Amino acid sequence: MTVRLCPAILLAMWICPDTTSAQTQADGAFERAVKAYEAADRVEPPPQGAILLVGDSQFFRWKTLKEDLPGYTVINRGVDGFQFSNVLRFFDQLVSPYKPRLIVLHVGGNDIHTGKSPERVLDDFKTFVAKIRGTQPDVPIIFSSLTPSPARWEEAERRKQANKLVQDYVASQPNLRFIDLWNAMLTPDGQPREDIWVADRIHPNKAGYQIRVKLMLPLLGASDQK
Repeated sequence: MTVRLCPAILLAMWICPDTTSAQTQADGAFERAVKAYEAADRVEPPPQGAILLVGDSQFFRWKTLKEDLPGYTVINRGVDGFQFSNVLRFFDQLVSPYKPRLIVLHVGGNDIHTGKSPERVLDDFKTFVAKIRGTQPDVPIIFSSLTPSPARWEEAERRKQANKLVQDYVASQPNLRFIDLWNAMLTPDGQPREDIWVADRIHPNKAGYQIRVKLMLPLLGASDQK
């Protein structure tokens, strides 16, 4: 049987391309990234009781991590492009195996960018906390706030709302902490700084990561390496 598509349908397909293939490609990339971490763990099993970084590209692209946090044992499990749903999906691979003494989470910016609500970011964070508390009821969890990148400044209000919802929740719970990168990365007149990002104006440069380091260090506790 021959199926014919009328010109109107063909035009609609051209104007509204299928997004399923793009999502499938992203899912495949996430799977490969997680499998690469698992393979690395088999070659060199990571220590228990380390600091665990989980989240999106801001951790994945932190290439100066060792020199920025000398003396600390850190396991970095950031994945480029991650949203909260991906962190939860791969929780058993990227979080559960490590039994960290401290968890630092940076995720949510891609959620807002793809249209998810600030309330959804909060709900997913609550789910993440509940999953952690099921096995490590007392481990400290630090939420690193969404950042005011210039290239996504049109999302500022929703990003600020997400930060506020999470910050208020953190303040109401034991062993949760909040790092306010948002205000630390603004100019005195409340605009995003232009000097702390790489060329895409989304991801931090060395100076941007130094802001993170300054805010993180007081929450990390004593160093564990000589």
